[in-house]
Amino acid sequence: MDERGLPIGAANKLPRETSDVIAKAHGELAEPDADPKYTVNLGRAKGVVVGDNARQWNTFWELPKSVRRLLIVLLVGLLVAGTGFVAVRWIVPMFAPVYKTTFLIDAAEGDLASVTGALTTIVGNSGERDSQSLRSFGGECGSEENTTQLVGFGTGNRQEIAEAARSVRQGSKATLQRGIVEAVADFTTPLSLKARQVNRIIVVTRHGEDACDPDAEFVQNQIRDRVAAAGLSIEFRFIGYRVSDDGDRLAELATRLGQQEPAFTNSPEELERVLAWFTTIEPVLRSSQSVVTVLNPTVDKLNSATKSLEDGRFDLAESALAQARAAVVDLQIEDLDGRTSAPEAVRLRDMSVRLRTLQGEVVAGAEALLDATRSGRNPAGPLDVYTRAAAAYNAEAQKMTEALTSLRAQGPGGVR
Repeated sequence: MDERGLPIGAANKLPRETSDVIAKAHGELAEPDADPKYTVNLGRAKGVVVGDNARQWNTFWELPKSVRRLLIVLLVGLLVAGTGFVAVRWIVPMFAPVYKTTFLIDAAEGDLASVTGALTTIVGNSGERDSQSLRSFGGECGSEENTTQLVGFGTGNRQEIAEAARSVRQGSKATLQRGIVEAVADFTTPLSLKARQVNRIIVVTRHGEDACDPDAEFVQNQIRDRVAAAGLSIEFRFIGYRVSDDGDRLAELATRLGQQEPAFTNSPEELERVLAWFTTIEPVLRSSQSVVTVLNPTVDKLNSATKSLEDGRFDLAESALAQARAAVVDLQIEDLDGRTSAPEAVRLRDMSVRLRTLQGEVVAGAEALLDATRSGRNPAGPLDVYTRAAAAYNAEAQKMTEALTSLRAQGPGGVR
């Protein structure tokens, strides 16, 4: 008997339910009934069992280490490949230049100093976001050194191009064909970013034909085929400077390539003016003209659609609005932002920005007019707002068209 009057050992003979509760409270597993509904086998258990009566079997297949490593390598490879695809497909093109330009200069016998002097002067005013390179041609027929890339493609390399131009050495023969062919190949080097708008080669030459191959037609076909094989749209601008042989051959080459006629110059001053035109002014004209080309049709379509609202043709207005909203000229204006500081270029850039703003006001006015007409409200107020916005846009578009026409007339060959 203990001091409480109980037999010794009686404290260990509590009711079964009470013992189970105490055992669970101490983290122990109660002994199951003799004939349980479920049994538990926890030999290599890695799962969780809920409830007192349960049966759990866990079956595991252990892969060999070499297989596990191979799977990990494959998964990592897939992740890397996926990331690379996304980068190449969407991210990298965001950093592509709007323009890629190669300056290809004739280093064969003649007035090389005037050519390099003109290039040195004008390259500093070229687009700061342009990717540019410099190549020269002139040397012995069949020699690997009869054309050389002096500066590879890159942005912000205008000073490097100017310095390289001053160091060009005089060559012997005008290896025009190989110079052009290799210049085309420069655009297709591995990992080379394609231009978002224009790939071009500006050729300054004192020779209209290749000195190493007298068959002009063969030379022209060779160049044309190489350009086609590059898989790129490449524009050529040919500038003939004091051409010493048949300039017609240069014109034939331009025609065979589907390019505009060469600009022939006879003085260093004229050469510099034409080179500056192609390098700095022509891109300004192109981007400014693109703004007009993209925005004008949307406003014309909106004008036609709003007249149909009186007949309840909301579908026409909705379609025109969708096209107007999709008309984006941000890339063109971004290009103009990085162009030359010449007064005419600054003016066209400001007019382009103004035109984009006015087009936005026209779209907003058309949306308000459509909403008022569809809901049955009086459309007089919204119609007045829309009409004034459209008139302001049309007036600015007319001014810009006149400015473009005037500036284009100052280029080589006059109005084009």
